[in-house]
This record gives sequence, structure tokens and C-alpha cells, in this order.
Amino acid sequence: MKKKYYAIYKPFNMLSQFTGAENASLLGDLYTFPKDVYSIGRLDKTSEGLLLMTNDNQFKNKVLSPLDKIEKTYYVQVDQEITNQACEELAAGTIQIKHNGKTHQVAPAKCIKIESPNLPERSVPIRFRKDIPTSWIALTLKEGKNRQVRKMTAAVGFPTLRLVRFSVGALTLGKMRPGDVIEINPNEVIPNWNEK
Repeated sequence: MKKKYYAIYKPFNMLSQFTGAENASLLGDLYTFPKDVYSIGRLDKTSEGLLLMTNDNQFKNKVLSPLDKIEKTYYVQVDQEITNQACEELAAGTIQIKHNGKTHQVAPAKCIKIESPNLPERSVPIRFRKDIPTSWIALTLKEGKNRQVRKMTAAVGFPTLRLVRFSVGALTLGKMRPGDVIEINPNEVIPNWNEK
């Protein structure tokens, strides 16, 4: 089996899978992937950004393993002007979210306020309210529970409006555009992977 590794820029409103309802937007719409290639983790339908795909289970498990703590950075547009206190709370590792019906205390993270990042426009624009500002943060996590970022920002009072995964490990979106698919070397994500 030839090991294959891909990075895709998952567009808004696309499922992170190959099968779905007849009119659903699916990964197979972007590219003809080999039959044994699947996504490493997922992004919600309404989330965008970097999604890795491979047929190398060892690599997939390494990226997903909570023990290896590979960082993923998200650019998050939130409702209102986020406060320093909310950023500190997001980073502190004290927030509790519901996951699979249980309470989960999130791990410490990194959170910084950023200027509006240079991202492609979303296919469906964020609703715009003239009197209510929005702001952006870069949130870096070492775990990835279902809808975790959205649950975390809601917990501190700043609901997520737009969510873009910018990086996984050492690999970033770079100059990719929504819908792009590129073949990558796993060393771009985990340096020295091929030497293991």
C-alpha cells in the first residue's frame, strides 16, 4: 500500500466525509481520492479550514492521540469585542463543556486576540449587524472534542460566528483557498516523521 497524505481547505457547508444525503456537499466532490484514504478527525459542516487525509493509520493515530498533544490553531470570529478576561479563561483550562453527555474539563490552551486575518470570504457571509462589533482570536488546542471551540467561546459569553482551522502541527493553510487539495509530506505536519 502506497502511503498517501493530503491537506485540504474544507469549505464552509461541506461534510468531512464521503457519504451523506443526496444533495450534501462531500469530500469526494473536491478530488478523486484513493479508496482507502479518509480524513484525520473532522471539521463541522459550518467550520472551514485545514483538514488532513491519509491512508497511513499510524500517522492518523499520532495526529489524533491525546497523549501526543499535537497543536491545532483555529482562527475564531466571535460576537462582540472579546475581553482580555475571556481570553484568559479560554486559555486557563478551567472551562467545562458537555461531551457525549458527560462533563469534560478542557485542557489549557493558548488564546490571543488578533486583527481580522487575511482569509478568503466565506461562501455564505457572516450576518452583519452594524451596531454590534465582532472580533477575532487565535485559539490553539491540544485536544479536539466535538464542537469544542464553539462550546468554549459560548461558555465565556462570546459565541462563535466563523471558525477556520489554520494549522495542524507544523502545517498551516498558507496560500490555500477553499476547496484546494494538495499532496503533502507527513514531515510538514510532524517534523522528522519519516525518521521514526
